Amino acid sequence: MIDLYFWPTPNGYKPLIFLEETGLPYQIKPINILRGEQFQADFLEIAPNNRIPAIIDHSPAEGNKPLALFESGSILIYLAEKADQFLASDLGIRHQTIQWLMWQMGGIGPMMGQANHFTRYAPEDIPYAKKRYVSEVKRLLGVMEKQLSDREYLTGDYSIADMACYPWIKFSDLINVPLADFPSVAQWVTRISERPAVKRAYEVGEPIQGDFQMDEEARRLLFDIKCNQ
Repeated sequence: MIDLYFWPTPNGYKPLIFLEETGLPYQIKPINILRGEQFQADFLEIAPNNRIPAIIDHSPAEGNKPLALFESGSILIYLAEKADQFLASDLGIRHQTIQWLMWQMGGIGPMMGQANHFTRYAPEDIPYAKKRYVSEVKRLLGVMEKQLSDREYLTGDYSIADMACYPWIKFSDLINVPLADFPSVAQWVTRISERPAVKRAYEVGEPIQGDFQMDEEARRLLFDIKCNQ
C-alpha cells in the first residue's frame, strides 16, 4: 500500500495519475495547503520542504522498511521503477524521458507557477513580472510544440514525462496562454485527457478540496502575503 499525501494541484496530480494508470494500491492522505497542514510536524517528517506531493511506500522492494519520498519527479521515477512501467528500459529512451521530466521540474512547472502567481494572486500588479513569466511559458511551449510535431508523446510512448507535464499545461488558459497557438501541444493535451486513468485521477482528486477557497489566510500560508497590502 502507498500513502499519497495529496492536494489537488498540478504537482499533486502527477503521482495520482501514475497510480491510477498502473493500479498500484494506494490511499490518499489529504494535506490541506489552504489551511497550513503542510507545516504540521508529522508531515514535515515525510516532506521537510513542506510541499505536496509526498508518498510512503509501505511495501518497497526486497522487504525493506517503509520508504518516504517527496518531490514529484523523484516520486514518479521511483514508482515507475517499482511498477516497471512508463519508464523505458532502453538506455537512450529512458534518459530522454528523465530529461523531459527534469525539463518539467525545472522549466515549465516553475515558470507556469510564477506566471499564475503574478497573473492571478500577487497583491500588486507588476507588469514586468507578468510579461517575464508568461513570455517564458510561451517559449517553453514552443520547445514542446517542436518535440511533439512528429510524435504522440514526448519521448514516443506515453511516459512519466507526459504525466508530469500534463497537469500544468492543461490549465494554460488561466494565464492567458491559449493552446490554439500550439496545435501539437493542444492535441497532446486532448489525447491524455481522454485516457481513462487520467479521468479517474481527476474524479478522485477534485472533490478533496471541497468548499475550501483561496481566501486571505490561504494566501498568507501559500505566499506569505496579505491581501490588503
